[in-house]
Amino acid sequence: MTASLARLVFPALRWRRGSFEQERVKIDAALAAGVGGFIIFGGTREAITALTRELRQQAGRPLLIGADLERGPAQQVQGLSELPSAAALGWLDDLDATAACGVITGAEARAVGINWAFAPVCDLDLEPKNPIVGTRSFGADPVRVGEQAAVWIRGLQDHGVLGCAKHYPGHGRTLEDSHATLPRVRASLAELQQVDGTPFEYAIRAGVGSVMSAFVAYPEWDPSGRAASFSSEILSYLRATLNFGGLVVTDALIMAGASAAQPVPAATVGAVAAGCDALLYPEDFSRVAAALDRSVGGELPAARADDALARYEQAVSQWGDLPDQGDPDLAAHAAFADGIADRAAHLVRGEAPRIRTPPAVSIVDDDIGGPYSVGPRDVFHTTLRDAGVHVGKGERGNGKRVVLVYSEPRSWKGRADLGARSRAALRRLVPGAQLVVLFGHPRLAAQIPGTAPILLCWHGQMLMQRAAARRVLSWST
Repeated sequence: MTASLARLVFPALRWRRGSFEQERVKIDAALAAGVGGFIIFGGTREAITALTRELRQQAGRPLLIGADLERGPAQQVQGLSELPSAAALGWLDDLDATAACGVITGAEARAVGINWAFAPVCDLDLEPKNPIVGTRSFGADPVRVGEQAAVWIRGLQDHGVLGCAKHYPGHGRTLEDSHATLPRVRASLAELQQVDGTPFEYAIRAGVGSVMSAFVAYPEWDPSGRAASFSSEILSYLRATLNFGGLVVTDALIMAGASAAQPVPAATVGAVAAGCDALLYPEDFSRVAAALDRSVGGELPAARADDALARYEQAVSQWGDLPDQGDPDLAAHAAFADGIADRAAHLVRGEAPRIRTPPAVSIVDDDIGGPYSVGPRDVFHTTLRDAGVHVGKGERGNGKRVVLVYSEPRSWKGRADLGARSRAALRRLVPGAQLVVLFGHPRLAAQIPGTAPILLCWHGQMLMQRAAARRVLSWST
């Protein structure tokens, strides 16, 4: 008899108001139900280390504990290392540096009890209007993206953390965001398999242990219009033709693309029947587990259920309980990250300016206005002040102004471009500015008016704010 399919379910645990305590009831119920593990969002190094230890002790068995770590462990774990975005690494095109980023991510994640990284992004940066991929991608060239993904995966998995190539068969051509709707990609079957699929082939050859399927429909591949996660045609190609033997996982089931056709509990049955082995971030994990168990022998063939469970057991036995690797060298990792951040920051318009100090710094933040808080925006200022450079008010000091532009892919935006409010602020602030620092995709430089030099820094993370400040200090008079 097939065991409970709760092992295929992975609820999310979120750090709120300085604690995971509000998740205690969920943890107790989920472990009693027999879930396969959890997904962690946020928290300090100490709190996550304690949480993961307690989860495993309470479960009395190995677990897969995952997190989104595209930009290094600090993306979720305060006190660990930030690393540049995939786009910055792809632009550098230094495979040794990208491999080192995988090593750092694996070593530090493993040290706090995280053994599954939902990375790397293998999507191609093909569509300028794509609202959700952008700087998360290594680039547009399928082979170069594949090479970058492969070395990152090897570095990660060699240090004890399961990798996850996403979002198969490719989210790079979408004009919509699967967080908000079910996007449809009209590319031909040949394009999807021979272009978009190439980075996934590299990831599979590198031994990646899991592949995340997209909540995106590809009508030229599956005319039913089902998203890839629910398409046996698309997932069987991954198994039979690309010879992938690891875990096939869904994206987060809270996304609108997951429930576009039917409610999530029913959708998860379809996902497992189509070939998925792990179900990430359902809001009501108990209803999902119950729906799966009820479906066995009906909509969900018992053989497919057994296969999914076997793949989970194989993954958790391989990655769930590895020896302690000791404390990572955080100081060395930070120095490495600063070094590649300095290399990745570069001018995309104009010549190196002579910055007249003290500069007046203005901020144009395209990332505010949605449901999520933004990261700290004062690190650039603090780095300058720590070096003895006074920073003035940005609304005054025309002729000494430095304008910081923040624009990351965010699920609430529904656009790749700068918003109208940001463009209006730039028209007011950029004329006469000494420098614009763009914490975003290089394509956005074309939307910045005037002729002021533009320093591209890829992402608004603290790592890149410090790199921008160091570059300004090097140009200061």
